[in-house]
Amino acid sequence: MSVSDLRQSYEKNVLLESQAAASPFDQFSRWFDEAIAAKVPEPNAMTLATVDASGQPSARIVLIKGYDERGFTFFTTYESRKGQDLLAEPRASLLFFWQPLERQVRIEGVVEKVPAEESDAYYHSRPAGSRIGAWASPQSQPITREALEAREKEFRERFGDAPPRPPHWGGYRLKPTAIEFWQGRPSRLHDRLRYVADGSAWKIDRLSP
Repeated sequence: MSVSDLRQSYEKNVLLESQAAASPFDQFSRWFDEAIAAKVPEPNAMTLATVDASGQPSARIVLIKGYDERGFTFFTTYESRKGQDLLAEPRASLLFFWQPLERQVRIEGVVEKVPAEESDAYYHSRPAGSRIGAWASPQSQPITREALEAREKEFRERFGDAPPRPPHWGGYRLKPTAIEFWQGRPSRLHDRLRYVADGSAWKIDRLSP
């Protein structure tokens, strides 16, 4: 079979204006809960797209760790490629793809670091191995496996099971300016409802598929 012959007919759900929540955060929560209930693999996985100072885009999968009306939160190493991108250009986009439900959520907005106490609280909720890993990994820098394991051993011996949060590690929150909910439909006539920030309110419109 040719790659060009691969196709999927989307027929499971619809998304009409009459069904959509007034708030995109309420709509996201509704869909996120449905993804969990449907046992979608890693429903908290999202693509994070950033751009560097030269305009080169970059994308990777990260895990959402919280969301509310302030925005969508994730954690990483500030010195990583995405951290350096966000330092140069503090705007980004997120993409959730819940294939079993034939749904996507696209989010665009501005990004800022979360307060230190919020990063501390999440860091200390992580398993001990993950906390040591934040010290051991110079994320996005070239390294051998042997060197990485040696660094892990070094920091485990140094901190035991009670490492402090590294100063180079913490959270970011994306404050959305636009959120699009995409529901697959037959004949590629998909439902696309977009929420756009309008002051303290949200404007909803339908986009052509």
